[in-house]
Amino acid sequence: MKSVTLKELSLLLDGDIQGDETLFFNSVATLEHAKPDQISFLANSKYRSQLEMTQAGVVLLSAKDAQDFQGTALIVKDPYVAFARVAQYLDTTPNAAEGIHASAQIDSSAHLGEGVAIGANAVIGANVILGENVQIGAGCVVGQDVVIGSETRLWANVTVYHDVQLGQDCIIHSGTVLGSDGFGYANERGQWIKIPQIGGVRIGDRVEIGANSAVDRGALGNTEIHNGVIIDNLVQVAHNVIIGENTAIAGCTTIAGSVTIGKYCIIGGSSAIAGHLSIADGVHVSGATNITSTMREPGLYSSATVAMDNKLWRKNTVRFRQLDELFQRVKTLEKNLKTPD
Repeated sequence: MKSVTLKELSLLLDGDIQGDETLFFNSVATLEHAKPDQISFLANSKYRSQLEMTQAGVVLLSAKDAQDFQGTALIVKDPYVAFARVAQYLDTTPNAAEGIHASAQIDSSAHLGEGVAIGANAVIGANVILGENVQIGAGCVVGQDVVIGSETRLWANVTVYHDVQLGQDCIIHSGTVLGSDGFGYANERGQWIKIPQIGGVRIGDRVEIGANSAVDRGALGNTEIHNGVIIDNLVQVAHNVIIGENTAIAGCTTIAGSVTIGKYCIIGGSSAIAGHLSIADGVHVSGATNITSTMREPGLYSSATVAMDNKLWRKNTVRFRQLDELFQRVKTLEKNLKTPD
């Protein structure tokens, strides 16, 4: 188990020590459940009551919250960011694969960089290029002409179709499919004629995609996910979508084809974005929002209604259907008021 002294922690996080710098810690925990050999944090002052009762060996605090705290602390600019960094430093997550398993099927034309690890029953197709220290988990399928950058990890049972490129330091979680066909069809007298999806998928560096998500290949050009994007579980990214740098997309969101999402956006869970729209940089969308028009300005957008008593919801649903009738009546009244005697 990895451990760190308070002194080492202060250097790692550029923090000021309050207490014994020789103390050792080996993991992180919440204020409520932390033990004396663990590190905790206070990121929101409304949980300050837990600070007074915590058994944590050291607490990451802002200067403001540290003023009256008598225990051991490390004073940092942003306790939550500091917590994330120390959690990474002490991370005990195992590798997705170790070495190259005897049951892995690797095409003779594939190029494997130094330190590549491939798990049991994985399949590596023709002309695949795997960068240094790439980890391919058990049961993964990596199709023809795929390029995967150094240090990228694919957890078990990820499927990567042909002509997909991933950058460096990406994490793709189990069950995710990259490069499946976009939903492209023409209708001829009621019969659907499939349009071959001949584009690819291009994914930048430091991208993380959650479990059981799908990123469709482009119909003609490429679907693009730029550097630093994070995508939660069960997200659908349709053909020719472009997602800008450092955007975050929460679970169960659906993005229709040819949508362009800007940089630094946050899309709440279970949102749906209609096709061929553009979303500006810095847009934040709350959960379950339906986006049906282009968003040209940054800001916070919402559309979901809150839960309510079922009887009240039924009444409001009826009234909602009556809105157009009510609008027409108000319009007529306004017109009559403006009409001279």
